[in-house]
Amino acid sequence: MVRGTYTLARVAVTVRTAGVWLFWLGVVAAAPGTAVTFSPTGRRIGVMAGAALFVVAAVAVFLIRGGRAAARARAASRAAKVVFLQDRKVTARAWLRRRRWWLVLAFVVAAGSSAGLPCAGGMLLAGAGAGLFARALRIGRIERGQDALLWVRPDGDPAAYQLTGIAAGDAVPGGGRRR
Repeated sequence: MVRGTYTLARVAVTVRTAGVWLFWLGVVAAAPGTAVTFSPTGRRIGVMAGAALFVVAAVAVFLIRGGRAAARARAASRAAKVVFLQDRKVTARAWLRRRRWWLVLAFVVAAGSSAGLPCAGGMLLAGAGAGLFARALRIGRIERGQDALLWVRPDGDPAAYQLTGIAAGDAVPGGGRRR
């Protein structure tokens, strides 16, 4: 690379990727719990507890430290002209590679919890994913309000956001695919 160049990844894409993966792993982990015919608590109690855990996890993940993006967006600086902007797919793939073992571990624990409380672990994981997805949508609203996209250095300080124009990159505000 030329001296002074660096790579930036979209903030909303990383949050959205985490949300999608956690949600679907949670759904898949909760599905076998519906087939459990015997457990210490019973299927009905497990599903009801899982539904409550889904809602609590989604709200908690959305609210806890959810306002950081707005504060960091206000303090963000304009990105230099020498930066490379990562594609949405590259950002998602890099996020997944760095965290694949944590995702496998979370899936195994959520699926294994169906023995004691059917569906609850998977629904908790899915709730965390839904909360992250909602947080990505909130970041999208912040980006639309500022008319700028939020970027972060994947190998640098995650608190140092940088801004580009709304047309930069291949993802719309909120991290979705540009059509």
